[in-house]
Amino acid sequence: MACTPWPKGRKLVHLDLKGAPPRVEYLHKLIELFSQLGVDGLLMEYEDMFPYKGELQLLQATEQPAYSREEVLSMQEFARSKGMEVIPLVQTFGHMEFVLKHRLMWHLREVPQCVGTLNPHKEEGVKLVMEMLRQIMELHPGLQTLHIGADEVYMLGEGEDSKLWLASPGRTVEQLYLSHITKVAKAIKEAWPHVTIIMWDDMMRSMNQDTLKASGLIGLVQPMLWDYTPNLDVEKTVSLLEKYCSAGMSDLWAASSFKGSTAVYTCVTNTQRHVDNHLQWLKVAASLSAGVNLKGIAITGWQRYDHLSVLCELMPVALPSLAACLQTLIHGQFSAEAQSKVTEMLGISSVEVEAMEKTSAAESSFPGRRLAELIVELNLLLNSEDVRFFESNMLVRGWLSPYHRQRMMVTPLISMQIHSQASMYLEMLQRMTEAVKEEMVRLYPDTTAQEWIEQHVNPVMAPLQRITEDIQACLKEMVP
Repeated sequence: MACTPWPKGRKLVHLDLKGAPPRVEYLHKLIELFSQLGVDGLLMEYEDMFPYKGELQLLQATEQPAYSREEVLSMQEFARSKGMEVIPLVQTFGHMEFVLKHRLMWHLREVPQCVGTLNPHKEEGVKLVMEMLRQIMELHPGLQTLHIGADEVYMLGEGEDSKLWLASPGRTVEQLYLSHITKVAKAIKEAWPHVTIIMWDDMMRSMNQDTLKASGLIGLVQPMLWDYTPNLDVEKTVSLLEKYCSAGMSDLWAASSFKGSTAVYTCVTNTQRHVDNHLQWLKVAASLSAGVNLKGIAITGWQRYDHLSVLCELMPVALPSLAACLQTLIHGQFSAEAQSKVTEMLGISSVEVEAMEKTSAAESSFPGRRLAELIVELNLLLNSEDVRFFESNMLVRGWLSPYHRQRMMVTPLISMQIHSQASMYLEMLQRMTEAVKEEMVRLYPDTTAQEWIEQHVNPVMAPLQRITEDIQACLKEMVP
């Protein structure tokens, strides 16, 4: 079904830098492409890639250097020259893993075993958050809008301080959440009165209007309702947005997804899944009452589910998905016209990255295309049954079982056949991995390539390597 195009407001693309932070030259190429695709703002989640200084310097990444102050400024300047606003996203309550993982910050956790949630009772915690924000503001001259995160505040109310606070009659975990966010939002407004504050909405979904109204948060923040699922519940989402509006928060945002929300370890993006998510969001936008002021949509591209989880798909394999999602919003449907616009703009034969034809390097195409092609090709081999389930094939199970290997009693002819098969796969994997690595380090830090290979390739290669080594050892015992 065709909806009307996305009604109004800004189309932001979320750049999640807590994993696979692009090299600055590649970041500029991406921003250039985004502007061609019709993006008018960037939601920048720097995490440990921001050049914090002074006492906060320990928050900087150690795997690879954080962006320099000059790089952060030049990136903004370049984005602005393309008509894009840069909106930093700084977590201030939940998902503070990159802060609270440091031993010096352990005492600021809500509970010891939850690395993400800040203890809302410690004044030092609020000071820390405000110092992070101050440094962000300082390095974003002329900043108009700020996103303070505040999603998925796990284990809230479980800490000793919180239990004490909740022991007073009439106090709830909802109030505890709202009081911290209100305190932070008020402090921001006091320091920078002109700044618009956005926050994730999920912790407020189950709250009633009266609780929200009584929080003191009304007029301070604009909730951003996120849902990345292809089968998003339109009715439920509309009623949530209407609830926030009735509580006095009529300026609202939506958040969809173009990558990083399928499974925590996904390697290649499925465009249709993300297009379906945007088709549902179009239905939501078309069903809202006039009172709801939809400020825009953030199309999120998660690089990790959280600071301590594995890498999701890298940007190059997700660019066809991003282009398709934007065209879906612009056309109000994913029509043939929308699809041909994507294939034309990116110079590809299919909107699905797995189905696009390979090109010669000379052809103009989207930034990172060569890496996308190599990842798709390698991923296909990594997931082929012959390779992934090599240990389950008939010859291995029949003539090279753990029993045989332990006793070093094998049939040499069959073992040599297995060895030659395993070696062939290993050689192919090594060759393709080398090509991926070579291309990846042109766009990303070396550590990203290393992590990606350790995550996706090594677990598949290890059993094959083990088999070849075991066979060699057995043949030494069996063949003169």
